[in-house]
Amino acid sequence: MSPGQVRTRFAPSPTGALHLGHAWSAILSHDFAVTHGGTFLLRIEDIDGTRSRPDHVAGILDDLAWLGLRFEGPVFQSERLASYAAALDRLRAMGLVYPCFCTRAEIAASLSAPHGAAVAYPGTCRRLTPAEVQARMGEPHCWRLDMARALALAGPLAWFDHGRRVEADPAPQGDVVLARKDAPASYHLAVTLDDAAQGVTDIVRGVDLFDATHVHRLLQALLGLPTPRYHHHPLLTGPGGRRLAKRDGAPSLAAQRVAGQDGRALADALRRGELPAGLSLAKP
Repeated sequence: MSPGQVRTRFAPSPTGALHLGHAWSAILSHDFAVTHGGTFLLRIEDIDGTRSRPDHVAGILDDLAWLGLRFEGPVFQSERLASYAAALDRLRAMGLVYPCFCTRAEIAASLSAPHGAAVAYPGTCRRLTPAEVQARMGEPHCWRLDMARALALAGPLAWFDHGRRVEADPAPQGDVVLARKDAPASYHLAVTLDDAAQGVTDIVRGVDLFDATHVHRLLQALLGLPTPRYHHHPLLTGPGGRRLAKRDGAPSLAAQRVAGQDGRALADALRRGELPAGLSLAKP
């Protein structure tokens, strides 16, 4: 890596307060950029219109400053909707996406996998005729990637994770959603386009997103975008080995700020591997 050329990013959603798991990921991404003489970027993934809130954006900025992290930005996804629409139009013109009218309940009813098992969409709407599609376009629908066609066009793909070559295999994830009525771009589409637009060279993020990288590598190939280097890191977990999550009420950084804790000291402790009581680092 050439000094000064590395660009990493931290891309939280303003749907709740940040917790120690976010701090861990942000610190790793920040320090990677600093170590290589590069730039650490902040992106706010705020296109979930029903849950994204300005006060959470303010909290994110306060939390990162409290931790002593300097960043460039932020860039807001909500300001990039035209780029998502253009990419979806391009994939549509290539014959690689199709409208899906199935509800979640209908999809669940069509599957026979064991309870809790990860399953791919069975491709119900992919089999609709053009006339059937046209007749239903007034109904609520999402846009799905035709995985088989996309893979046939892209051919074999790979990326590098911690310098190790990984063969891309997105097929098991099926025809993933790229856009919905309530979200102009799915996580897969938005993050792939945003990383390219921001010139991100190295993506430092949790190992829980490793599987998503298979899809992102495919989208990069289809849209002619560069492929960053990836560095998926282990997650911080709480009691019982569960990863920290907003929905499970993980203790927020804001609460620790209000309590008078020293954010820079906390960041340095995390760097040394000194974790707060009850937390541990998941094994790879």
